[in-house]
Amino acid sequence: MWYLIPAILISIFIILSYGCFRKCFYAANRKPTDPYKPLRGPQYQEVKEKMLENTRFMDGLAFEGVTITSFDGTRLFGRYYHHKDGAPVMIFFHGYRSAALRDGAGGFRLNKNLGINVLAVDQRAHGQSGGHVITFGVKEQYDCLCWAEYAAQRFGANTPIILSGLSMGAATVIMATALPLPPSVCCVLADCPYSSPKEIVCTVSRDLGFPAWLSYPFLWFGARIFGSFDLSSGGAAAVAGSCSLPAMIFHGEDDRLVPCEMGREISNNSDGHIAVETFPYAGHGLSYMIDPARYEMCYTNFLRSVPALSRHFAQIGNAVDV
Repeated sequence: MWYLIPAILISIFIILSYGCFRKCFYAANRKPTDPYKPLRGPQYQEVKEKMLENTRFMDGLAFEGVTITSFDGTRLFGRYYHHKDGAPVMIFFHGYRSAALRDGAGGFRLNKNLGINVLAVDQRAHGQSGGHVITFGVKEQYDCLCWAEYAAQRFGANTPIILSGLSMGAATVIMATALPLPPSVCCVLADCPYSSPKEIVCTVSRDLGFPAWLSYPFLWFGARIFGSFDLSSGGAAAVAGSCSLPAMIFHGEDDRLVPCEMGREISNNSDGHIAVETFPYAGHGLSYMIDPARYEMCYTNFLRSVPALSRHFAQIGNAVDV
C-alpha cells in the first residue's frame, strides 16, 4: 500500500499534465483558422467590421506560396505579397491559434501603402505549416531565424528585412533578436508581446481562476515531457537587454489577455533599443483599430528613423497614402 499511494499520485500528476499539454500546446486539428470568424468579447465586437474589411482586403490580393524547412525539419508555409521592386521585406508572425489574415491584415494595408513587401507566415502548428505543438516562442524564434535566412538569401544582402509580429508572434520576433540573424535584418515591430512563455501561461491561468503556483507545474511538465520544450527558457524580457536592433512595441492599455505592463517591462529591460507606445482603451491587438491615425504616425515615423530604410523612404518621399 505504501508503494501504491505514490504511484497513484504520480500517475494522476502525469495524466493532468498531459491534459494541460493537449489543451494549451497541442494543435490536433490541422484545419486552418478561419480569419473571418468573429472573436469573442465586447472589445472585438466594437471593431468587428473594420477588422473584416482589412481581412477581405488582404485576402483578395494575389500572393506567392512559399515553403521552407525549419531547423528541426518542420515544414513552414508563408504567403509572399510583392508590392514594390527592390523594397524592404517585412516578415510577419501571427499570434496563438490565429492566422496572418486576421492578425496582420491591418498592418498589411499600411505596409502596402508604404511600398513594403510582406511575407506573412503560418507559425508552426498553424495553417499550412507543419507540426502539432505550439511552444509560445521557444521553438518559433528559431523558425523566425530560418525565415530571415531564407529572405536574405532570396532577396539579397542589400534588401532590408523587418521582423514583425502580434501577441505570440511579437514575443517570437523579440526573442529572435538574441539569435545570429542575417545582417540585413534592420528592425523589429512588436504589437502586444508577452514578457515570457512562463509569465503568459501563469497570467492566463490566474485569469481562468487557477492559482499559478498550482497550475504551472502541470503546464511546465506537460510541455517538457510531451512537447519537448521548456516553458521557463527565457523570453522577450530576458533578451531585451541584448537587443541591438531598433525596435518598437505597440500595446493597448486595456489589454485583458497580455497586460500592458509586459510590453513596458520588455522596453524597460532594453538598453534604449526598444521603444514602447501604449494606446488608451485599446484591447489585445486592437491598438491600430482603436487609434489608426496615431498608430500609423508612430509606425511610419519609426520606420523612417531606421538607417537601413532611409533609401527606401527617400525614393517614395512623402507620397504615402495611409
